[in-house]
Amino acid sequence: MNSEAHGLDAIFDTTFARIQQGREAHAPHLELCEIGIISKVSTGIATVTGLPGVGFEELIIFPGNVLGIAFNVDEFEIGVVLLGDYSKLQAGDEVRRSGRVMDVAVGDELLGRVISPLGEPLDEGAVIDTGLRSPIERPAAPIMDRVPVTNPLQTGLIVIDAMIPIGRGQRELILGDRQTGKTAIAIDTILNQRDQDVICVYCAIGQRAATVAKTINVLRKHNAMAYTVVIVTEGNEPPGLQYIAPYAATSIAEYFMEQGRNVLIVYDDLTKHARAYRELSLLLRRPPGREAFPGDIFYIHSRLLERATHLCEARGGGSLTALPIIETEAQNISAYIPTNLISITDGQIYLSPSLFKLGVLPAIDVGRSVSRVGGKAQRAAFRAVTGDLKLAYAQFEELETFARFGARLDDDSRQTIEHGRRIRACLKQAESSPMLVATQITVLLALSSGLFDKVPLTQMRAAQSALSKAIIQLPEDLRARFETASTLSQDDRKSIIELATKILADFQNEPELPV
Repeated sequence: MNSEAHGLDAIFDTTFARIQQGREAHAPHLELCEIGIISKVSTGIATVTGLPGVGFEELIIFPGNVLGIAFNVDEFEIGVVLLGDYSKLQAGDEVRRSGRVMDVAVGDELLGRVISPLGEPLDEGAVIDTGLRSPIERPAAPIMDRVPVTNPLQTGLIVIDAMIPIGRGQRELILGDRQTGKTAIAIDTILNQRDQDVICVYCAIGQRAATVAKTINVLRKHNAMAYTVVIVTEGNEPPGLQYIAPYAATSIAEYFMEQGRNVLIVYDDLTKHARAYRELSLLLRRPPGREAFPGDIFYIHSRLLERATHLCEARGGGSLTALPIIETEAQNISAYIPTNLISITDGQIYLSPSLFKLGVLPAIDVGRSVSRVGGKAQRAAFRAVTGDLKLAYAQFEELETFARFGARLDDDSRQTIEHGRRIRACLKQAESSPMLVATQITVLLALSSGLFDKVPLTQMRAAQSALSKAIIQLPEDLRARFETASTLSQDDRKSIIELATKILADFQNEPELPV
């Protein structure tokens, strides 16, 4: 009996000794935490009372780990934009401050992934943990850290690379009515960046799930996801997520730019982004302005697109090229949001419904499209063969409109129309089939030299295809000079024209001028 008592005493002594050690080792930690109360929840927003120390755009944590951004910081209440499923939130729930602003994961691990603006995977892949995070709202690079746009960003679309060139670090707006091929131009540009050492970021804002799935399938089919990050918000998601999506995508793109990489970002599209912000602003009782948009709608887009630039060598020499997309209504490019973005960007590519209906694809209206920067970055070989191409095409369009009234035309005018029709035929291009630089320059030189003028319009596609396949016959050093030479020498032009003349001879005949 005594032995049992002594055994229990030993156990108790050991237990109490460990408790004593634990008490001595434990250091109580007090944390000051502000707690607020939800007073009202509505579509995509919540009104919170309390939290006297909260700052503008600070993250607020709601029950169920739902996040929100403090947008209206008033004296007695806070208007919060919700970023998740708010269906289970109700008045009286407690909320607390996070002490930080909204940020997103950045890093090479994002390449090939489809994610939400919160960094959550949407492609059934592993959870993303890069160890690096960046605020979605960041100041744009100072002017002194920027350099002029000097390198071209080849889109693979002959009409853009020849007449509306884009440079690395430029902001080029793509606008047009719905279903005119705006997204197709952006996706073709992404496809053309393979082996060009360009990282691509595609940001889908408020798109239908089926549309986004189709776009991702095209990227995967052409092995473009290896160098692409896709950020997605669908149309049925909270407007707050749609609002932060382009900012999160830009922070991801800036990470690569600051590593000295060249980056292309596509915003598809900023019309839906503006509408999401208008919805949030009206719900938060911010004063409406023109077309019911809040007065700072220009600022939210300008501070976004100002982050696209070409950095100096001291900052790594990287570049961020932005292709924002805007949807117009009934070809009204003078509406509020289109005019805002036209004034912010460095040029625009306008897609015409009329050309789309005629089957001229891509349906780019060359007369209304302009690049205010990219011409300085265009390859010299392009400038050598496209000098008067845009002017000749514009003259053709004017004469074609005039001829529809049954006017009698002189021989020169009829020749201009026939040449213009060949230009239009050469500028047509199938979707998801980017054209190499050597092919573009060869076709354009043959076109400007009049070698296509004797080819019947019905044979233009076959003739252009045959010429494209024959490029391999050019000397390898000549094809290399397309990329590097400051200009095309007379011998180079002669070699190209001789090849084009030989190939096109099988398709040429004397054209019958219209009466």
